[in-house]
Amino acid sequence: MAQELVYERGLEDAKQFARILYVAHALTFFFSLGMLSILVLIVNYIRRPDTAGTMVYSHHTWMIRSFWFYLIWMAVAVVLAITIIGIPIAWLVGAGAWVWMAYRIIRGFLDLNNNRAMPV
Repeated sequence: MAQELVYERGLEDAKQFARILYVAHALTFFFSLGMLSILVLIVNYIRRPDTAGTMVYSHHTWMIRSFWFYLIWMAVAVVLAITIIGIPIAWLVGAGAWVWMAYRIIRGFLDLNNNRAMPV
C-alpha cells in the first residue's frame, strides 16, 4: 500500500506568503538598512493570527522578533555614534547587528522551505 502525501491548501498558501515576507524583509533590509521593514512588520502582525497552530506561526514570530532586536541594536549603535569615542564601537555594533539580521532572514527562509518551525 502506497503512502499518500496530503497538503493542506491553506498551509501552502500561508507558507508562500511567509516566503514573500522573508524576501520583502531581505529587500528592505538590504536597500534601506531595515528602515522600510516596518511596513513588512505590520503585515507580519496582521497575518500571524491566521497561521495559529501551524509552523508558519513560528516564522512570523521569528521575523517580528528579528525586526525588534535589530532595531534595538541599531538604536544602541546610534547612541554610541553620538559620542566621538563611541564611534568605532558603534560601527562594530551596527555591523554585528547587520550580520545577525542577515543570518536570521536567511535561516528563516531556508527553514521555511525545509518545513521546519523556528525556535521561538
